[in-house]
Amino acid sequence: MKRTGLLIVTALVICLTGFSQEKREFAISEGDTTYIMKRYIFCLLMAGPNRDQDSATAAELQKGHMAHIKKMADSGQLIMAGPFEDGGDYRGIFIFDVASVEEAIKIGNEDPAIKAGRMVLKAIPWWAAKGTCLP
Repeated sequence: MKRTGLLIVTALVICLTGFSQEKREFAISEGDTTYIMKRYIFCLLMAGPNRDQDSATAAELQKGHMAHIKKMADSGQLIMAGPFEDGGDYRGIFIFDVASVEEAIKIGNEDPAIKAGRMVLKAIPWWAAKGTCLP
């Protein structure tokens, strides 16, 4: 419940202040806790228009996709990635720690599966408490 309240307050602060896209971090306090909120770029990977590759080609594209994920993670630009289970057209996510949507799209579009049209990428700015991690 505490986190839900924080997220609602954060969304209101961002909306009501016309928060600048240039600023990537700000502090927000809730009781005796101060959170540093940071803007990341959330990318949704969707099934692309070209998914009719033969199995060997699809396997090579997947191998290249995984190598690209490793390269992005090793560079520190990609902080989280993963597929959806039974997602249908929704294939997975990337979360980037980069300055802009445009930069995330440029980096993401270097993925062989995206280049081949097997997937497409949609990028959206997303705020989270800095240091947030999954349990």
